Amino acid sequence: MTPAGIRAAIAPILARLQDSAASREQKRDYAFDDVRELAGRRITLTGIATADGGAGGTVRDIAELIIAIARADSSVAQALRSSFLTANQVATRPDLPHRDVTLARLRAGDLFAGSGNERSGGASGTVHTTLRRDGEAGGWVIDGEKYYSTGGLYASWFSGSAKTEDGKLYGFTVPVDREGVQRLDDFDAVGQRLTASGTTRLWNVRVSDDEIVYRDDSIVENPWLGSFAQLYLAAVQAGIAAAALDDAVRFTRERARPIKHSSAEKSVDDPYVRQTVGEISARSHAARSVVLLAAEELHRVRDKHGDEARAAGAAASVTVAQTGVIAIESALRAAELLFDVAGGSITDRELGFDRHWRNARTAANHNPRQWKASVAGAHLLTGQEPPTTGLF
Repeated sequence: MTPAGIRAAIAPILARLQDSAASREQKRDYAFDDVRELAGRRITLTGIATADGGAGGTVRDIAELIIAIARADSSVAQALRSSFLTANQVATRPDLPHRDVTLARLRAGDLFAGSGNERSGGASGTVHTTLRRDGEAGGWVIDGEKYYSTGGLYASWFSGSAKTEDGKLYGFTVPVDREGVQRLDDFDAVGQRLTASGTTRLWNVRVSDDEIVYRDDSIVENPWLGSFAQLYLAAVQAGIAAAALDDAVRFTRERARPIKHSSAEKSVDDPYVRQTVGEISARSHAARSVVLLAAEELHRVRDKHGDEARAAGAAASVTVAQTGVIAIESALRAAELLFDVAGGSITDRELGFDRHWRNARTAANHNPRQWKASVAGAHLLTGQEPPTTGLF
């Protein structure tokens, strides 16, 4: 198993996803079979060490894979995010609680969903989901609701956070078919409609001691553990920009007609269409380039320890924040320019080209790019470290 081997194995799946993406979105038709086949190709093992049964890839290998999946269907790439975040924890933390169990699930091709989000959470992400001892049966009981459970309908496992009566925060992972776990298909954003990012309700869900873990990130050398999660979002944006370029080239070659006062007989020869496609390609290239550059820097952090790890982690977090700004703006601009390669026919609803902008816009709202730019500026001007909220 190698990263290149995984990419080659999934190429036919990605081709099917790309061909059906627009029609599936219009019908709200989830790609269950194709996603299951992707999982069966063990894509989440790309960045896992060969000693652990993985492909031994780098963060760049993972980023290139995510861009390729998002280029085919950004909703599928987004839906797989929790699974890749879980795999990244296994790859980077030898001390990860229940690591062997999680690794075994990844090897089996299982997919993960997770969310700490609650609509009652407030600005600091306050957790109201409760975890209490079950005095009669033993173990624990969880009650609460989690929103934006990305990939929830595809997953075998759901992870979240809950608080005990004394205010301690715990993480938990339970099978999605556990009694009391209810997954809703209620995500209704303008874009990323097939990411299966609905609500997960947890009603009197019983969990055992080996399904929970006390969360204390104060002891980690690099507290910016969320940088990979943010890089993942930027890779999705790079994939969207590439998808817009694919559609611009294909439509211009196959269907577009020059406007009446064009100097060209074919749209591919129109200098302004050429200029537009060239600019879309530049935006796509910029997004991909910054993602891969940040991936390489993030990978180098893994070899650092102590104060060196903290300094490198902060610097990589800033790089990822800068990457997010460029990737988001590149995807939005590429998706807008797509419509400039032709006339009214390119706006036909059946083509679904508007989904690229809607997908980029929706993904961008996960973490506002104004904050990313501000954090990067503060670090450069005063040396201020990025927030350790997981969003940088």
